[in-house]
Amino acid sequence: MDPRLAGRTARLLEPLHALGYFAPEVEAEVIGAGVRKGRATYFASRAAAMGRVGAGPVAATFYVFNPSLVAHFIPAAWESAAPEDVVAARYRGVSAAWTRLLGEEALASDEVAEAADLARTATDGCTVPGRPLYAAHADLPWPDEPHMVLFHALTLLREHRGDGHVAALIGADLSGIEALVTHTATGKGFTQPAAQATRAWSDEEWSAAVAGLEARGLMTPTGQLTEDGVALRKAVERRTEESAYAPWDHLGEAGTHRLTDLCRPLVTTALTNGAFPAGVFA
Repeated sequence: MDPRLAGRTARLLEPLHALGYFAPEVEAEVIGAGVRKGRATYFASRAAAMGRVGAGPVAATFYVFNPSLVAHFIPAAWESAAPEDVVAARYRGVSAAWTRLLGEEALASDEVAEAADLARTATDGCTVPGRPLYAAHADLPWPDEPHMVLFHALTLLREHRGDGHVAALIGADLSGIEALVTHTATGKGFTQPAAQATRAWSDEEWSAAVAGLEARGLMTPTGQLTEDGVALRKAVERRTEESAYAPWDHLGEAGTHRLTDLCRPLVTTALTNGAFPAGVFA
């Protein structure tokens, strides 16, 4: 199977996983578990599967966040909330968010049940070595409800791909902020204001990263990618897709196409119903 098909499928499915980071239902549930309101809910909910870890492992696995921001919230979150309680709260919140955005009838449909089976089959092709965030989530028990089976499977696939992406960035000699700066410059991710605000990089740090990339011939002084910069980003994405190929190869081309067909209407509905705030993504 063409690795590009695997990449296109992963990008299509991503919103069904990522909407949980913006859903008020998730924030409310995680706050109810004892985590402080605000940014702490993101770090705690995504890191909780790893257990009572410190700021170091979270900064390492999340990669593009300013480590000082991570240290502001982790491990303090575990002083008031047990990681296992945060995991449960996150999943309750996602279920409520999916219900609001997609509707109870859609979640109870045969199509969602079929999509859940296909996505779970794909996860059987994932591998543990070198993929800490995937491995942590893979140790969690599978939910019972089909729509949450689908969410959990998509989370495994997303974190499996993400761990491989971090490895590709390290192989390309891009630090966390350099990875964020170059990806933002492609126009396919966060807007620059959103990238800086959510990942906590100052104007001075951002400018220093641009200057360092300029010295390597990867960016212009105004923050545009050079030909070498474009080539490097393409190489990173190609390596990411190659390392994320196994689960989709396990599912097979027909199954991958079918999962895409089943999930595309869900993604469209979620986006139409305001799953993400305006002005965040380019």
